[in-house]
Amino acid sequence: MTPSLTLSHAQSARYGLLGLPLAFVAMPLYVVLPAHYAQVLGVPLGLLGGLLLLTRLMDAFVDPLIGRWIDRLLSRPQRALAWVWVMAMMLTIGFTALFFPPRSSQSALLWWCALSLLVTFGAYSFGSVLHLAWGSRLGGALIQRSRLVAWREGFGVIGVVLANVVAVQAGPGWTALVLLLTLLLGAGALVSGPRPDEAVGLASPEAAGHRTWTLPWRGQPFRRLLSLFLLNGVASAMPATLVLFFIRDRLQAPMWTAVFLASYFLMAALSVPFWLKCMARWGAARTWCAGMVLSVLSFAGVMALGAGDVLPYLLICMCSGWALGADLTAPATMLTAVLQHEGHARQAEGAYAGWWQWATKLNLALAAGLALPALQWLGYAPGETDASALLSLTMVYGAVPCVFKLMSLVLCWCWRHQRAWS
Repeated sequence: MTPSLTLSHAQSARYGLLGLPLAFVAMPLYVVLPAHYAQVLGVPLGLLGGLLLLTRLMDAFVDPLIGRWIDRLLSRPQRALAWVWVMAMMLTIGFTALFFPPRSSQSALLWWCALSLLVTFGAYSFGSVLHLAWGSRLGGALIQRSRLVAWREGFGVIGVVLANVVAVQAGPGWTALVLLLTLLLGAGALVSGPRPDEAVGLASPEAAGHRTWTLPWRGQPFRRLLSLFLLNGVASAMPATLVLFFIRDRLQAPMWTAVFLASYFLMAALSVPFWLKCMARWGAARTWCAGMVLSVLSFAGVMALGAGDVLPYLLICMCSGWALGADLTAPATMLTAVLQHEGHARQAEGAYAGWWQWATKLNLALAAGLALPALQWLGYAPGETDASALLSLTMVYGAVPCVFKLMSLVLCWCWRHQRAWS
């Protein structure tokens, strides 16, 4: 590709399409799988929980190592594209094996689950890190970087909405088929889309050495951006962890769950062009700040909700979903800017992407690790109807994330003049 030219929307869309199946597969892996193995296959919750925890920890900490490998692959884009097809095949095989295990003893079933999870998580991590690193290596000016991120994350939101329908309503068989078809479409689009120039060699001896995977941590801009991303990510992941409890116990409207979630993610997808224009006018950091302000103003309203407040909560879902668009587009755009500013373009996109994916997964773990014990300590249990317990649920679901979001806003505003973020 020619760096001086801005990629068209059609070219950016071909790059971004792979984001749909990668987002699509995450929902059944994290939401549907535990219930499937516990309720359908009869695996005890204690054993299943320990197995999922172990495999997810292994998955999170392997991402930086995958990033180092991907940096080597990206020096020859054609070779990297060949591995995309391998990823698509392994992800489909692992996912299908995971949801269709052979009927056997409980111990054999657990081993099958563990091995299938390792294959599935490994392929998913490889695809996610490669896709992010590929977009970062395409690089370009702010308008190109933000456009690439917008198409990738926009397709990702569509994948989440599609998964909520297919995985819940149609079952694992149709889910595996849709996954295969969308992976083939996404991989084919990436092959026919824009690709970075081949790297004739790494620009610095450090980047070529054995410590490539730690290279991002040596620059203050990346450390600041990642700390901000983690803090803001906990603020977003905590409500996601507790949303089903809030809808069922506080609002007492479980039949509206699909409507609430669909409105949230659809508004996020629709907001992407708006935030793209904001970044072109204000820059990525100020745009992210604006999204944080809107998120706090809209989400603080949950503190006043009670049983039956369906329409007010639907409005909150729509407004906070619109604010989510800034979280989806601005941080990743800033990540590419940091990489370019630090002089690591065409050297360490995989390393940066690996640590970014690690932080994304750590957000989910931190949110669950903070929110669930806090609720238990405050006296809430699922199905609880006591007023004080429901107040505790509302505080942890609504107030605590707003505090984290405000802290993120202060940091982002203080650091908005970082040259590396523009």
